[in-house]
Amino acid sequence: MLNLKQLVCFFLLFVSLQSINAQLGFSHEIGAIAGPVQFRSDYGLREEGETNFGNSGFGVGIVHYINFSYRSDCNCYSTDTFFNDHFKLRNEISYNRTKLEHFGEWVADSKTSDNSERLRSQSGYAKNLDVGTQLEFFPLSIRDFQGFAYRFSPYVSLGIHYTYSSPEATTTYGDGNVFDEENIYSFWYADPTFLPALAAGEEREYPIDTASFSTLSVVSSVGVRYKLTRVSDLVLDLRWQYYFSDWVDGLNHQLNSNQNNDWLVWLNFGYIYYLN
Repeated sequence: MLNLKQLVCFFLLFVSLQSINAQLGFSHEIGAIAGPVQFRSDYGLREEGETNFGNSGFGVGIVHYINFSYRSDCNCYSTDTFFNDHFKLRNEISYNRTKLEHFGEWVADSKTSDNSERLRSQSGYAKNLDVGTQLEFFPLSIRDFQGFAYRFSPYVSLGIHYTYSSPEATTTYGDGNVFDEENIYSFWYADPTFLPALAAGEEREYPIDTASFSTLSVVSSVGVRYKLTRVSDLVLDLRWQYYFSDWVDGLNHQLNSNQNNDWLVWLNFGYIYYLN
């Protein structure tokens, strides 16, 4: 998989290729986005409101669009086809960071066991750099929107991202070593009560891993643009991003409460400027 340096090089190469495309007539837009993130991971209880709102962070990004409806080489509209008038290609580099803690009944004040204290003492960070592309579909005419026929233009999108993840995990329990099984929730590793059975000679994987790595993720969004000026828009975008890994948060305890890979919801606001 790609490392951090390769991811950045990939993005720069991709943007360079799109710049070459500009010579073929495509017009371009560039912008910035930012907003709150809800990270859904192995921390806390699944489908529990306190977990979902407690494990929230923030994301920022730079976006680049290819606008097929307008030609930069002649300052004129392109051929009037359905694709040109209803699709844009979005390229992005973004970063999100979320502090993660355990929430729910097993860390309630009424719980006084060593295991509950282990959970309360552990925290972590999900830190992810994304590079990728999405195809956005606008049900209303892009040309009409650019001509101020209406101020709002909704869209949906689907794409794929490379994600470079650098998770962190810490604990204040015991000697503070999160890689000592005595300091983590026993059902994750040492206690066989809730753990799947092992085959003969098989070793159980430690549930915490903070090594940086890269993975793929699928990204889907629903959003709307607001026409601010002839050459600028505001954008509101709600994203769902599903990672092809369960280690993005640095924790993979494999209990019944952990049936899915890590994923997030990101509500971002942005400003888009038309270059051509």
